[in-house]
Amino acid sequence: MIWQISKEFDFCYGHRVWSQELHPEFSLSGCLACRHLHGHQGKIIVYLQSGELKNGMVTDFNHLNWFKLFLDSTLDHKFIIDIHDPLFETLLPHYHDKQQLITHESGYQTPDLNRIKDEPSHIFEMYEGYIIVDFVPTSENISTWLMHIIQAKMEKLGIEVSHVEFLETPKSRSIVYK
Repeated sequence: MIWQISKEFDFCYGHRVWSQELHPEFSLSGCLACRHLHGHQGKIIVYLQSGELKNGMVTDFNHLNWFKLFLDSTLDHKFIIDIHDPLFETLLPHYHDKQQLITHESGYQTPDLNRIKDEPSHIFEMYEGYIIVDFVPTSENISTWLMHIIQAKMEKLGIEVSHVEFLETPKSRSIVYK
């Protein structure tokens, strides 16, 4: 037998899908709206599974509290930008050379805020809101990135992540399976 549990998490974020292309036969308009800076109320559903129960459970739901903390402290109300986005230098002019970025264990970077410590507070606040990744931040890529983060942590408990659903909007979702 295989048992599966799931837990949902919500967070607000912004992004830009600079690589968006639309096929005219399938799109009702030529508007490349996802190329614009925009935001979402995202939802992620994490599915954990195991072939055995420990204390009658796949794992305790509380074993995912660390992920809620990660979302709240890392992604909530932040802007996810691809380091290769052609607008990178425009949106992060103090980091146009892509230097002085802090690399985090979870596969993202943030601007080293020491570089702008003497700037006005509104500049500082803008830069502390960027999460820099090495992929176009589509729903599919974000869900894959988050799945890898979750799996790396849950392996310590011997728990497998079977899949992750990521809802960019209530009607648009991506699902990635292990």
